[in-house]
Amino acid sequence: MLNISKPLFAVSVFAYTFSTPVFANDQAKIFGSMPAVQSISLSPDGTKIAFISPGPGLQTDLYSIDLNKGNEPVRVTTSSGDPENLFWCGWVSNERLACKIGGLEKYAGDILGFSSMFAVNADGSKPMLLSKRPPRNAIGYNLGGGNIIDWLPQDDNMILMTRYHLKTGAAGTLIRNLDEGLAVERIDTITGKSKMIERPKDEAVEYITDGVGNVRIKGSRIKKGSTELDSGQIQYFYQSDNDWRSLGRLDYSNRRGFNPYAVDPKTDRVYGFAPYKGRKALVSIALDGSAEQQVVFAHDQVDVDALIRIGRNQRVVGVSYATDKRKGVYFDPTLEKLANALGKALGENYSIQFADASLDENTLLIWAGSDVDPGQYFLFDKTTKQLRPLLGVRPSVENNNLAEVKPISYPAADGTMIPGYLTMPVGTAAKDLPAIVMPHGGPGARDEWGFDWLAQFYVSQGFAVLQPNFRGSAGYGEEWYKENGFQSWRTSVGDVNDAGKWLISQGIAKPSALSIVGWSYGGYAALQSAVLDPDLFKAIVAIAPVTDLATLKSNSRAYYSGAVTREFVGSGPHVREGSPAQNVDKINAPVMLFHGDYDRNVAIEHSNLMNRKLKSAGKQVTYIKYEKLAHSLRNSQARQDMLEKSASFLPK
Repeated sequence: MLNISKPLFAVSVFAYTFSTPVFANDQAKIFGSMPAVQSISLSPDGTKIAFISPGPGLQTDLYSIDLNKGNEPVRVTTSSGDPENLFWCGWVSNERLACKIGGLEKYAGDILGFSSMFAVNADGSKPMLLSKRPPRNAIGYNLGGGNIIDWLPQDDNMILMTRYHLKTGAAGTLIRNLDEGLAVERIDTITGKSKMIERPKDEAVEYITDGVGNVRIKGSRIKKGSTELDSGQIQYFYQSDNDWRSLGRLDYSNRRGFNPYAVDPKTDRVYGFAPYKGRKALVSIALDGSAEQQVVFAHDQVDVDALIRIGRNQRVVGVSYATDKRKGVYFDPTLEKLANALGKALGENYSIQFADASLDENTLLIWAGSDVDPGQYFLFDKTTKQLRPLLGVRPSVENNNLAEVKPISYPAADGTMIPGYLTMPVGTAAKDLPAIVMPHGGPGARDEWGFDWLAQFYVSQGFAVLQPNFRGSAGYGEEWYKENGFQSWRTSVGDVNDAGKWLISQGIAKPSALSIVGWSYGGYAALQSAVLDPDLFKAIVAIAPVTDLATLKSNSRAYYSGAVTREFVGSGPHVREGSPAQNVDKINAPVMLFHGDYDRNVAIEHSNLMNRKLKSAGKQVTYIKYEKLAHSLRNSQARQDMLEKSASFLPK
């Protein structure tokens, strides 16, 4: 049996006082606050945890806790958020951490992303930069700080890391180094000394190890013709007998080919995902030279799209997929039994994830959450069978009476049943309510069952919320994906509108108080919904939306991947017909726009254009810009402001 002990420490330890204005809507402050735990890891001996948590304003902080010495978190280091933020951290040894830090800066009118890796002891001492500094005579520049690809658990304080090398040359001399590209290096995180494992390769974009220190897979980009542009394809190779052999080609622009993720050193096979009978399946390929393939797991309704991995070696122990809810299939009988036992102990509606493990895998860091629980972290001891509560992901939300998320399906205009999730206000009859249709971003994404801070906020304000997985969503196979949500916009946006019509037909939504809210592609769909059916939704909220497909294509010319983006959007009448900014005359509902001016995913130019076009046409529009914030608006004050303003804007 499992023994669930009392929490080791109170979650309130991690509550911060933000220097923000008082919000009339307390729920906006509660749901808009960034998660208290944004990244967490367990030390190799299982006695310490480290996690990143938001500080005041834009600040992010790294904390460590020695689980054997008490409950007081020690702040290891901090980042200001202007412009850098802590992204994630992991334990190199029982005393030392490696972290990624990065952000955005505007230079000569362009928004540039940068990152760096560094190491630091858990008490904040002995910091060491791990990213490669460019030499003074470097030719060109690189703003990426590299990535850790193997923790080398058998060697304390050592890691395998990819680092980018630039060509070097001195004016007036013949002294040059023409090696350029991505390399793999073995790095001592205390001294900073490195040893080259794979020399720089100009076209290399990815390396995968077997988890025990051996580089086995290399991915090289393929250029588009004779240009330097991305073709949307990667050629993969595997290493055997000190030689690189062809593994296959991935065309990620049209979702074809084998995409490798992990190597199992015991079976000498690589795991990855590949198309199988119209859907994505988990496939393994032998690395012994035979190239023998096996379909490890496939599902006849949805894509199989995620590996379950555990421990310092990132051992593959299973796979997961999402139908109505995400489900795991375990290859390890012990972990399967444990996952089932944890599910019974915590509740059958809880999702269980193994977040990290000690080196011997006897101590496990576990996340558990549900639609009405934003998530809790637990420490599980296999020997004593004790499950110890540690941290809540969103402690301020936990005391709220959250609403259950119900998987549903509704008919599209052509009779196709569209899956989605319906969340209703707690204790309210499902009749004649203000309601919101909330299409997801992407468009190559999908909504899943679980806690959603945006949906739960609107439900707390009395709205019913329906999140449709319209055709054009990922996760349901090639036939469902269509030509993607831009080229097949009439089908995708038609399915979104049919979600609103279904809410009305079921008596759930009050027709005069039916709205649509979307972020990114969801914002595009929200605006374009009014082009397709001007009188359906009575208010539109679009957050960081694509508004003009021609602008999306032209903006991509500044990037290496521009050709892929232009092919994704396509050419033809749909470019204008499918652009809300080119069809504002058809939009009758009032519009509210939100956008961060450091958005590199969807340039703020899209909202600027939409705002101008709507105003010129005499339409009702409210536009809120957030300075120095990116696509996700990862800032508590901005999110709180957005929630409060949008809730006041939507009709009830």
